[in-house]
Order: sequence, then structure tokens, then C-alpha cells
Amino acid sequence: MTIQEAQQIIDEWTTTTGVRYFNELTNMALLTEEVGEVARIIARKYGEQSSKESDKDKELADELADVMFVLICIANQTGVDLTEALQKNLAKKSLRDATRHKENEKLR
Repeated sequence: MTIQEAQQIIDEWTTTTGVRYFNELTNMALLTEEVGEVARIIARKYGEQSSKESDKDKELADELADVMFVLICIANQTGVDLTEALQKNLAKKSLRDATRHKENEKLR
């Protein structure tokens, strides 16, 4: 699935099954909540924090997909073409960071 296809599928799902988009502020709060769930899994799986029983059934892939879903909702409702935005962002980073990371002593 391409990013453009994902934007179209999520728009269709949101306007039919989901009835409508939540407003932008609600979706921003939901995005923050979903990112927090990703952070919780990372802290417990890769960090020092121990898991609670309620954490054991949580899957990183599912939580990352939740983040993508809400992010795509925000892009759709604000008119952002994520394919175009990502291409521009990668071009910016490629120009700006052409030698920066290669010259970073910390990365060796």
C-alpha cells in the first residue's frame, strides 16, 4: 500500500465507518496518546522498566499502526499530501545532512 492509498483508504473508512473526522485538536490529543502507548512498549521491551500484566498483550506493530492512522487522519483533514511532504522532507534532510552524520564522531 502506498502512502497515497493509505490516505484514501483511511479517508473512506473515517467518513463511513467512523462517521466523520474528530476535530484537529481531538486528533492531536489522540496522536499524543498513541505515541505514549508506543513509548510505554519501548520502555518496557528495550528499556529498564518492567512490564505490568496489562502490558503483556500490547504489540508494538499495532501501536505504531495506531500512530500512523491518527497521523494520516490529521494530514487528510488539513489537506496535507503525505507522499509529497515526505519527499520534500527527505530532499531537505539529504541536502542539509549530506556530510553531517558521516563527520559525527559520536556515530563511529
